[in-house]
Amino acid sequence: METKVLPVSDESLALAADLLRRGELVALPTETVYGIAADARNGEAVKKIFEAKGRPQDNPLIVHICGMEMLRGIVAEVPERACKLAAAFWPGPLTMVLPKGPEVSPVTCAGLDTVGVRMPSHPVVQAVIRRSGVAFAAPSANLSGRPSPTNAADTFADMNGRLPLILDGGECTYGVESTVVSLAGKTPMLLRPGYVTREEMEQVLGEEVAVSHAILEKLNEGEVARSPGMKYKHYAPRAEVTILHGSFNAYRKYLASHAADGVWGLCFDGEAARLPVPCIEYGAEDDPAAQAHRLFSALRELDRNGAAVVYARCPEKDGVSMAVYNRLIRAAAFRVVEL
Repeated sequence: METKVLPVSDESLALAADLLRRGELVALPTETVYGIAADARNGEAVKKIFEAKGRPQDNPLIVHICGMEMLRGIVAEVPERACKLAAAFWPGPLTMVLPKGPEVSPVTCAGLDTVGVRMPSHPVVQAVIRRSGVAFAAPSANLSGRPSPTNAADTFADMNGRLPLILDGGECTYGVESTVVSLAGKTPMLLRPGYVTREEMEQVLGEEVAVSHAILEKLNEGEVARSPGMKYKHYAPRAEVTILHGSFNAYRKYLASHAADGVWGLCFDGEAARLPVPCIEYGAEDDPAAQAHRLFSALRELDRNGAAVVYARCPEKDGVSMAVYNRLIRAAAFRVVEL
């Protein structure tokens, strides 16, 4: 299959809309990462996403809409909590898990009785949904387990020959996938951290948002993934990544004692020149938004440089930093060394 990469234009948007209506795939930018879109109601179309990514079919997908009226049929109900969060954060990088409606394909939901829905703010996504009339399922546009792409070039690197069209809308704003919160139980529960933080949701809801243990720990044996991004290893480069938790001086000493061919560091801005192995910087230590924006492209850059082993500086674990740590600990397959 030939994969076209086209700049966003009236013609390319029309082509994307036509492909979606015909049950084909389109890769396109969102404000978080690039995604692979297919009609969420069309199970055969959604199966093509799993095939293109090599994604396990027990990993649910998120449905993208461009207006509250599109929730009808996709979800069974819209509780008051969902209305509050939508008013505060939609359009934007927040996914809400709600009881599944009759129109969304079971393939999209991985057979679960719930569905994740979000209203992205990126103008390209909104334009494609409006033109096609299609609420689409869309995971990140990478091969399964690899770092999510935040630009069209990285999307093409993974998806060339696997889908017909990539819309090039430039670099993504946030760089990590949406926050996922479940509203299907008695208590709201954070399933995947993102740019919308737990603290911000609690302020809007006026109640506590619980945190799934699977955000910072492995899923228990046999436990069902209720959200994308909950699998054991995810977002990973080819290199073996280990997180080092401790001060800069302790990090530098550890690298010095483990320096060898193929060993790289993943460090904060301004640190690389003071370290004994080649390093890629992924944002300032006190700037979690910059870390989130840079993390996935930094992991891909390590691959391009032939890194075999990567020792990563550990971010904080609250606010937006929780999203960065969540992605990094899965890229490291939960390998953490306390310095």
